[in-house]
This record gives sequence, C-alpha cells and structure tokens, in this order.
Amino acid sequence: MTAGVALVLVSHSALIAEGLRDLAGQMAPGVTIVPAGGDPAGGLGTSVDLVTEAIEQAAAEDRQVLVLTDLGSAVLTTEMVLELLDEDVAARVRLAEAPLVEGAVVAAVEAAGGAGLDAVQSAAERAGGAPVAEPPAAPAAEAPAPAAEDPGAISGQVTVRNPLGLHARPAAILSRMMAGFDAAVQVNGVNAASVLELMQLGATQGQTLTLSATGPQARAAVDAFIGAVDEGFGEV
Repeated sequence: MTAGVALVLVSHSALIAEGLRDLAGQMAPGVTIVPAGGDPAGGLGTSVDLVTEAIEQAAAEDRQVLVLTDLGSAVLTTEMVLELLDEDVAARVRLAEAPLVEGAVVAAVEAAGGAGLDAVQSAAERAGGAPVAEPPAAPAAEAPAPAAEDPGAISGQVTVRNPLGLHARPAAILSRMMAGFDAAVQVNGVNAASVLELMQLGATQGQTLTLSATGPQARAAVDAFIGAVDEGFGEV
C-alpha cells in the first residue's frame, strides 16, 4: 500500500538526491520518494523543470507532498515552482525547513506509518534540532520526589546484539513496528515510535535497553520490540 504523503528531494547533486532516495526508501517501503537533483545537463545545480516534474510525479493519485532541499538556491527554485504549479497541486505541497538527509529519513518513516502531511513535516523539521539542554539540578532539599511508576506499566529489558547497534535501519524498523500498536512505549526514556529519538539513543552492541509500555497492547508491543532486537535485524 502506497503512503498518502510523498517526498521530493531537491539537491544540487543528482547523485545525492538519488542516493538519499535509495537510503530513505529502504527504511520506508511504500513511500513515494522522487529525487530532483542537478541541472538538466547532468551538472551541479537545480532546475525548475526537474523540480516541477518531480513534484507532479509525487503528487499523482492525490498524494500530498513534502519537499526537502539542501542549499539556499534549491529553496528558491522550489518556491518558484510552487508559484507556477496548478493550484490544486500546489495546495497539496509543503516545503520543509529541515536538514535534507536526516529530515528525509525521518519524514519517510513517518509517512510509511500512515502519518499525515502535518505530522510528516513536523517530524522532518525536528530532525535537525539540537538536544535541549537540561536545566541545572535543584538543591537536594528542594528536589521533588520521583514520580511513582505507573502500576499498570509493562516493562522489559533487551540487549542489543547486532554489531552496528540501533543505526538508521533498525531504528526505522522498530519505530514503524511500535507505531502499529495501541500502546505508548518508551525505551531508555524516549518514544519508541520515533525513529529520530531511537537513533539519538546511540545504542551500541552489548547495551541494555529498558522498556516501559502502557495501553491495551502494551505487552504485545514490548514482546515485539524485544523479539526484533534479539533477532539482530538480520545482522547477526
């Protein structure tokens, strides 16, 4: 089944756009991803015609489209194209203010999970954000009591087995899997349905992951996560 949100990757290099299409597509099967890289002669640059063709291809079958770009002139080219497109197509297209590589990977995974255009764009634009610094710890006398653990939470632990740890492909597999359960699952304190948060864990081979889940399918979600990590994602 094809996702309802497609991606267009606008880069000054055809090789970058096509390679990123392949990378993101491996993590998000079923998502239409169209590269628009380089100029018509095969050199470095951007092309109004190529970007227009890519957007129209991505927008076929009433799909919504998120466009990601690399450098400033790619943004200008895309904005020009949006002004020239038919109104019914342009109304279904958004231009993301997001890093090209990280944004494309995260957006593709969100789209594969069935997210709408707003959620896909938001995920892409969060992909380049720096971690928020934690505020200084309060003095011991003023520190609040730790929150009580939800008595209904399902917990579990699993050790990462594959040599490369939770790199992009395993993180994408796990996030899509968790998004399919009626449960809220956290892994080492982050949202297990977010590919970006899983990747930011930097979990390496031998590291223990601690899970906590609530919701009607909490047990099934925890078991599925543990099973996938135990199997090693085909890398062991």
